[in-house]
Parts: sequence; C-alpha cells; structure tokens
Amino acid sequence: MSETSEPDRVPGAPHPRDAAVLFGQSEAEATFLDAFNAKRLHHAWLISGLRGVGKATLGWRIARFLLSTPDEDGGLFGEPVPPDTLDVSLEHPVARRLIAGAEPGFFHIIRRVNETTGRLRNDIVAENVRDLNRFLQMSRTDGGRRVVLIDSADEMNPQAANALLKMLEEPPERTTFLLITHQPARLLPTIRSRCRDLRLSELGAEDMGQALIQAGVDAGPDAPSVTELSGGSVGEAVRLIGLDGLALYRDLIDIMGSLPSLDRARAGKLSTLMAARGAEERLDLFFSLTDLMLSRMARSGASGLVPKDAVTGEGAAFQALAPTPAKARDWAQLAQDIGARALHGRAVNLDPAALVLDTVLKLQSCAKA
Repeated sequence: MSETSEPDRVPGAPHPRDAAVLFGQSEAEATFLDAFNAKRLHHAWLISGLRGVGKATLGWRIARFLLSTPDEDGGLFGEPVPPDTLDVSLEHPVARRLIAGAEPGFFHIIRRVNETTGRLRNDIVAENVRDLNRFLQMSRTDGGRRVVLIDSADEMNPQAANALLKMLEEPPERTTFLLITHQPARLLPTIRSRCRDLRLSELGAEDMGQALIQAGVDAGPDAPSVTELSGGSVGEAVRLIGLDGLALYRDLIDIMGSLPSLDRARAGKLSTLMAARGAEERLDLFFSLTDLMLSRMARSGASGLVPKDAVTGEGAAFQALAPTPAKARDWAQLAQDIGARALHGRAVNLDPAALVLDTVLKLQSCAKA
C-alpha cells in the first residue's frame, strides 16, 4: 500500500500490526503487564521514544493483548495465573480482525487524505477525533474493552488535541488510549499529565539485527555502520538501507574531507542527484544525514573522542574540522542554521539542487572560519 493509505508505515518495512515479535523493549512490556495484572491499568498510555524503535509495534501488541484477553472474575477455580507476556498469535481471531481493519473494539487515528485535494494531510485534524467520539458512542452497548491507538499524537493540530483532551479528562469506561509520540514536548502538558509514560529505549546491535530480519531487510556487511548511524532505530535503519543512505553519508564525509578546499565536481554531482525527479525522500535523507553528521562532529570536537571506524573516513574528517570545543560549537550552530534553512526552502519550493549546493557552501564557509 502507498504512503497515502499507510502514513504510519516505514517504506520498505512491514506495517507494525504485522510484527509478531517486538525486540529490545522487554522493560516497557513488563511495565504494562505489571499494571494490568495489578488491576491498575491506566486509561491512557504515552508510548514515547525515538522514531523507529518499536513504539507502534508495542501499541499494536497491547491492542491485540487487551482485546483478546477475557475479563476474569475468579470463577469456580479461583484467580487464573496472570499473563506474563503480551504475545498473541497473529492467527488469533482478534489479530486477524485487526489486520483486516474489522475489529469492532479498535479505533485507529492517523493522518488521513484530504478529500478536497486528494493528498495526505500534514496533521491529524479534529474531524478524526469526532469520528472517534462516534465510535465510542456506537460501541458502548457491547460492554467489551475498547482500544484507541493514535499514531502519532505529535501530528494532532490544536483543535484535534483539544478534542482528545476532553475525552482524556472524562475517559469512557473500559477504554484504553495508546498515544504514540516521537516528541512528547510537542503535546499539550494537560494531555501528557493524563497519560502514563512508557518510554522505549534505543536498540542494541543484536536486537537491531533480529528486528531487521523480521522486517525482511538485509543490511549485509554494512550492518555495523547502519546500526551506528540509525541510532538504535529500526525504522531509520530500514530507511538508510532502502535509500542507500550509507553511500550518501560517505559522500558527505568525502566532501567534508576535502574542506576547506571544496571538491566541486562531487558537490555538483550530489546536488544534481538530489534534484532528480522522484528524489524527495533522498532529499529528506540528505538533510537528516547532514544534521546527524554535524551533530556527531560537534560531539567529537567537544569531547575529544574520535568515532570508531564504523563509517569510513569519519574520524579523520572530524579530527581535522573540529579539533577544539570552540570549533565544535560552530558546527553545532551550523546544524541549526542548515536545518532552519532546509525547512524554509522546502516550504517555499526552492530548487532542490540550489538548496543542496547552498548547504555544501555553508559547510565550506564554516570550515574556513
């Protein structure tokens, strides 16, 4: 399916609802299970962490678990053994209905297509939350559990956020809200205060490898470099592999290695590549990797620690360009300036080739200073 129909899916990877296993987040799962088994299940959970570390996968696992686990009242044989895992087979009827979008106790809020323009909206609008209100009213009579998954809550516009807040202030009975968030600070403080936080951690190399295998993605011999640059995010690793991001990062490092004398032929080739038709995703990746490179270089200069040879040439370039904490601060400031310039340039549809070349020239100017 296209990004228009599934904006919560990383291109090149399975949808989170199809993941049978969540790797590297046992602590967060245990926290939720402890609350469930103690009968202190909070009505709203804020599932936070970096992009791509499994937040949506955990949300879908919790939804499957809650909607497939019957209420227990002790019965004739006393209390059952409390569950020690969120695992629910993807062949379970609830799981199959969730995959088919036919589970009556589940409501999923994501960005939708604007019917007027036919394009995916940039945010979640109040209309989506009003649809949720109708769902809650219609599903009230069956008495079963209901789960609402919002992916991601960061993308709600102010009207949608305020509409959701009213529901969290007076939560519907037997309803659990799961709010995926990459940047909790972007949410209303009043929303955050009504949620219990489940913070997911970055994945280590072993968990990353297993998660990539589950996603059907082969990092090959570049796996250590991909793991290093992705920052423990499976989603970012999939993006790097799918868009040949490691080669792009090495091109950036090669350009940095030529500074303050600029390799203009390489810079021109790079800017032309980023301006090609259909290269929007690679342009986004270029600015993401530029920000990552400058951040890593600034940390190296401030700490005096040279990166390991996970990425060819990175250490030598960083030593030459950020030899002191003062120079490290210059690169950190430049990262902010380039990020702001990129946002403005994309907003006004500046020519991508000119935007990329301008970025490279700013890198040269900082190296000369």
